[in-house]
Amino acid sequence: MFQGAAVLNLDAKGRMAVPSKHRDALGAPGSGRLVVTAHPHRCLLLYPQPAWEPIRAQILAAPSLQIESAMVRRLLVGFAEDVELDGAGRVLISPALRQYAGLEKEIWLVGQGSHFEIWSDAGWKAQQEAIFALGDKLLPSGLENLAL
Repeated sequence: MFQGAAVLNLDAKGRMAVPSKHRDALGAPGSGRLVVTAHPHRCLLLYPQPAWEPIRAQILAAPSLQIESAMVRRLLVGFAEDVELDGAGRVLISPALRQYAGLEKEIWLVGQGSHFEIWSDAGWKAQQEAIFALGDKLLPSGLENLAL
């Protein structure tokens, strides 16, 4: 399970060093094979390949002539790239994906249970402000009784 948020730096080649506490969990299920893709909120998603495969299958099973499912397919599957952890525990993020998400030097790796979101610094700060702006309207239907 991936959780927590960490600020990281991209190197000059666009590589992100995965924190050591997550390397084994990312590498073990698919022998270090991962998938990075775009998310509609202008961040990236980083999945261990075995966790990505049922999601991809579900997307590809949707009707291709239905405009919304075609758009989701173009975004999620069209941007999906197979990547691997290198010997130093880094993942290369392609220029196209870096551009899509507005990633520059400082980025955020945010755990989401089965995967990570990768945010630009500005994007992550905007997400936090949006959360704060919701105030007591933050909890969606089904979580009204959440006790923290």
